[in-house]
Amino acid sequence: MRINKMLNFKTSQGGYQMYEENFIQAIHNKTKIRLTFASKEDGRNLTRLCAPMDFGPSRRAHNKDDRFHLWDYESDEKNHTLSLLPNQIVDMEFLTDNFEPSEFVTWNTSWFIDRNWGQYS
Repeated sequence: MRINKMLNFKTSQGGYQMYEENFIQAIHNKTKIRLTFASKEDGRNLTRLCAPMDFGPSRRAHNKDDRFHLWDYESDEKNHTLSLLPNQIVDMEFLTDNFEPSEFVTWNTSWFIDRNWGQYS
């Protein structure tokens, strides 16, 4: 039986600065996140195991505010990417389990956050 160690960071007064800093550190460390977010499609909170991909504006959305971009390992949809605005984040648990970018990166990248992911940087 495998036990995941985690660091749980909660923000106060609706702020997301600590989430952002720890999210970016998880990108650099290539560590997974247990994410709880308000799903607009489902009308309720969902919790998913994710890999942090990037933090910055969406290239597709009209709203260009910064958002959290994640790979959803547990998605029931064909599209496994999540792009969530800070106000959609309910909780982030920063796990010690690692991921490999080769598990999901199949495109030419142009990340907002610089990282050392080798050929996936």
